[in-house]
Amino acid sequence: MKFMKNYALICVVILSVAGLLLSNMCSAQATDDLTLYRTDFKGVTAKNTVTVTSYEKNGTHYVYAGGFGNIDVYSLNKDGKLTSISNHELYKNEGPARGMVADNINGSDFLFVANKHGNAIETFEILNNGSLERVALVEDTDDTYLGTAITLQVVHMTNASYLYVGGLEETPGLSGFKIHNDGKLSHVQSIEDNSEIFTDGIIGMYTHQIDGKTYLYTGGFQDNGISSFLINEDGTFENINNIGDNRTDRFLTGTYPVTGVTLGDNHYVIVGHRHHKYYKRKDFIKNQDFFYHGDAVSIFKVDQQGALVPHSVFKSDAATKLQGQTRIEVVSVTNDEALLAVGTRDDKSIQLLKLNKDGIISPSNYLETGFNIYYGLRAHQIDDQPFLIAGSFRFGLKQLVAYKVAPELADTKGKLLRHIVALKFKDGTSQKAVNEALSSFENLKNEIPEITTLEWGVNDSTEGNTKGLDYIFTLTFDDAHGREIYLFHKAHMDLVGKVGPLLADALVVDYWTKK
Repeated sequence: MKFMKNYALICVVILSVAGLLLSNMCSAQATDDLTLYRTDFKGVTAKNTVTVTSYEKNGTHYVYAGGFGNIDVYSLNKDGKLTSISNHELYKNEGPARGMVADNINGSDFLFVANKHGNAIETFEILNNGSLERVALVEDTDDTYLGTAITLQVVHMTNASYLYVGGLEETPGLSGFKIHNDGKLSHVQSIEDNSEIFTDGIIGMYTHQIDGKTYLYTGGFQDNGISSFLINEDGTFENINNIGDNRTDRFLTGTYPVTGVTLGDNHYVIVGHRHHKYYKRKDFIKNQDFFYHGDAVSIFKVDQQGALVPHSVFKSDAATKLQGQTRIEVVSVTNDEALLAVGTRDDKSIQLLKLNKDGIISPSNYLETGFNIYYGLRAHQIDDQPFLIAGSFRFGLKQLVAYKVAPELADTKGKLLRHIVALKFKDGTSQKAVNEALSSFENLKNEIPEITTLEWGVNDSTEGNTKGLDYIFTLTFDDAHGREIYLFHKAHMDLVGKVGPLLADALVVDYWTKK
């Protein structure tokens, strides 16, 4: 077991050392575009990661990763390093945890969790060390729409705070609850979905506060559109306007992430979608008469009455990664520009986009993560340094990954990436076991196309400084995307599990070189 833990530490080095080296050099060799550099990764106890959120309490930054069965808690430091703190079982050991949102209610810190298959909303108090203690639970009733709950939104009004809930219930709708000082919830209002509003499958919600009024925006995944609501002081809500998909200039089929930003005097709502064509389980989609004309991020402008007005569309092309958008995070905002991060399930990437004050999107860089993101993406800042935390939806991988968002290195363009791995096997390891491990490592080139070359050999140095690291592998990638795909590829992760118990030590070095 000791060697498994040692190898886990070695794998942290394998997965992060090059990203750290690059990020430390960013200030000296930067371009105008930002990109992502991996800073750390940690395992999760849940079966996968569906939702990620974060929160700062007493100067410490915490990350909450929810999946099937559990919520994992970590701290995040200024270097982007994750430290595991605790894990907490969901009600009925169900889940997955969806729509997690942390907030302060009259001096107390709470994490609200939509327990998707538990058909319930759980309230946890956030303790001083970031751990959680369940303090309230609300289950679905005939009067509410908490079945298959997915999305939560906290709204602070003058005299009280409210929690709004949406999901994928067979009889869908929107529900609102008052949040009491002890974290308990009391029902305020629910409305059933109908042919006018878009609340069938609410996966994304966002609020704007404009001129003393609060507006809530919901995306309908199943009915392909977005609705706006006015929130009254008592937490009740009323519909303002609704915009559905079309087959020309709108991209709302499978409306999924919804967020927003204010730039200057302009208030925008940003909407992504995971098109219904990407769903293999066709019986899940209620309306099979869907039409595909591309993947895009849609920008809506909010008028003086809080209504949404179609404003602009950014359509994906061969140079961008927007297939299967499941999460859009606002990474940073100035008065003139917002940096957005789009997590995708089908492109398995994080795409950075820039939104200017006129409401027009332009593409920046992207990173192919090597795993699909299913709602589990969170932007967080520490001392003005933006980070992104992403969780893998892939069962079996069970990883949470932190990235630093920093200027792109100019001297990596047009170069190859070398990945050097030197291994030292534990004393007493049989030659048969060593040979099998080496053969499995060598076979990675047949399993992972992103490895352009792989060669290996046995140490032949006579200087006596190799410290027992006698088996050397050199892998080459065309770019950083290839390295990420390799590192989180199932074949590589299986190799880690197989070789780990045999290793006494390892050394990993990555560098860029001319083609």
